[in-house]
Amino acid sequence: MRHQHTAFGNFFAGRAREPRFKSRTGRQSAHYTRSAFRMREGVLMLAKTSTPLRFVWSFGDVDLAALDPTMVVVSREPDGRWYVTFAVDATEPAPAGPAGHAVGVDLGLTDLLVTSDGERIANPRHLVRKARNLARYQRRMARCQRGSRNRSKAKAKLARAHRKVRNARQDFLHRTTTGLVRSADVIVIEDLSVTNMVRNRHLARAISDAGWGEIRRQLEYKCDRSGRTLVVIDRWFPSSKTCSACGHVLAELALSTRHWTCPACRTRHDRDLNAAKNILAAGRAVARGDSGDACGADVRRQGPSLPRSAVKQETRAARRSA
Repeated sequence: MRHQHTAFGNFFAGRAREPRFKSRTGRQSAHYTRSAFRMREGVLMLAKTSTPLRFVWSFGDVDLAALDPTMVVVSREPDGRWYVTFAVDATEPAPAGPAGHAVGVDLGLTDLLVTSDGERIANPRHLVRKARNLARYQRRMARCQRGSRNRSKAKAKLARAHRKVRNARQDFLHRTTTGLVRSADVIVIEDLSVTNMVRNRHLARAISDAGWGEIRRQLEYKCDRSGRTLVVIDRWFPSSKTCSACGHVLAELALSTRHWTCPACRTRHDRDLNAAKNILAAGRAVARGDSGDACGADVRRQGPSLPRSAVKQETRAARRSA
């Protein structure tokens, strides 16, 4: 009922479309508050059930008998797997020790990210590696009659293949973002409009597979939890066209140009590394409270909407789940 109330509130406020019923074939979930479940000595009883719910605990270092959850979420994925999630009240973790380092990050497709230190992390392209298997499972499902048992089996196999791709991508992004948060006190990224970028039909699949939006989301909550500073600079900041040595800004720079020479100081630049250095310079100006122009962070553009200045990411209250 609370979810329905929130959905209709967003609809009448103009923030969302009219609420719809959940799809039978999509992800299903049910939330149980304290009055709708009972958990004693590691035995879980849900409302309107006569037998305990059997589940396999995933965390070996947590005593299940001493767990006191505030909410239980039972969900089923499209591939037929069931999950039980416990929300618990946890103390705030201790901030990480100072690293004495700041890093600028430039996101891309060939290299998933390039840091201002010169480190390059290649894009693993998880969806491309599994494309043949996904296409084969999709063709098998398309040949089955709608509503048949064979179609349900084929659809479950396709969902399992997608789950493996999703899990591999999530694991890789978690390892990457955790390494960034541990190695730097200040992390600077660009405010990319992924929603608009995926409208390009030539790059939509590659951008979605890279997970740029998920990288930012993970950096936001991990920096908040570890006491780090995440700075997001304006998306219209010409990081690739600006010389990191002298500040000269090119009039035009084609996307296919990966290296260029500054006409002012004759410095040879790698496009991605130069962008990461400029992103770091703009972020440092914001992090130290400089209200001036951070190496051209406020760039005017044509059109009805004006760009935002480079801003420090606000801290948000996060609820801990286990």
